Amino acid sequence: MARAPTPASAGAFPNIRTIGLQPAGMADVYHQVLVRPWWQFFLVTALLFCALNALFAFLYALDPASLSGWRPGSYEDAFFFSVQTLGTIGYGGMAPADRYGHVLVTLEAIVGILSVAVITGLTFAKFSRPTARVAFSARIAAPPRHGVPHLQFRMANERHNMVVQAQLQVTVLVAETTPEGETARRPIDLKLVRSSTPLFALSWTAMHTIDEHSPFHGPEAMARLRAMGAEIFLSLTAWDETVAQTIHARHRYTLDDIAWGARFKDMLINLPDGTRVLDYGNLHDVVPVSAAAPDPAPPAAAAG
Repeated sequence: MARAPTPASAGAFPNIRTIGLQPAGMADVYHQVLVRPWWQFFLVTALLFCALNALFAFLYALDPASLSGWRPGSYEDAFFFSVQTLGTIGYGGMAPADRYGHVLVTLEAIVGILSVAVITGLTFAKFSRPTARVAFSARIAAPPRHGVPHLQFRMANERHNMVVQAQLQVTVLVAETTPEGETARRPIDLKLVRSSTPLFALSWTAMHTIDEHSPFHGPEAMARLRAMGAEIFLSLTAWDETVAQTIHARHRYTLDDIAWGARFKDMLINLPDGTRVLDYGNLHDVVPVSAAAPDPAPPAAAAG
């Protein structure tokens, strides 16, 4: 049995640096908020809340007679009065005392209503985004099936809910040089034995036959793909019945992730009472096939 290492970055897409791109500014704030992790979202919300109150506290402190019930000129009192106003708390200990104070309270009330509406909308949008909890195996198994080598891609549904009409697309991305000397990235779609499954509640192993139409066919195939910097990308689309929305998951493999002459260790165990046990500890495990089975990979690739 061979268990593949599963670092935190396994399967992650490479980072992309951009230069020469004009910043979108406020035009793309909604997208930026949605893609940020929750801790950043809450941190930015708290900082903006404090910044707004600090600004209004400064404005209140400009006029010592603007508030009643406070220590005239106390920035601390002005700040906490602003917090009460912006949060529509209104304890009653302090209140606007002149026209300037009433105008500021009116303006801050409008800002408070708008900010609460915006933050509420963004929070709901982040909570309601459909997400997929699909685990991909760390390796690609490459055993023979009926005497023909196959690539196997294993996935598991970590939520155990009803995910239906799952569609998988596997693409090999290679770099080619045209006769004109231009380097271009070209995607090669791998034909799967079955590219869809009506029900994806437990696990699913998709297979690609390495025949004469496959880019992995032939003794020089791996060397050729390595020279072209080939990477393998998986894209899964399915319908999640729990949230009644389409979910997406993706994964990236390198050629070194292919376990030639090995198959996946079984994950599913059927108990005598009909209960099915899914062992996620075996998701990444591969075991060698029978010694009598032909090895589909050339010697240089078999070591990977």
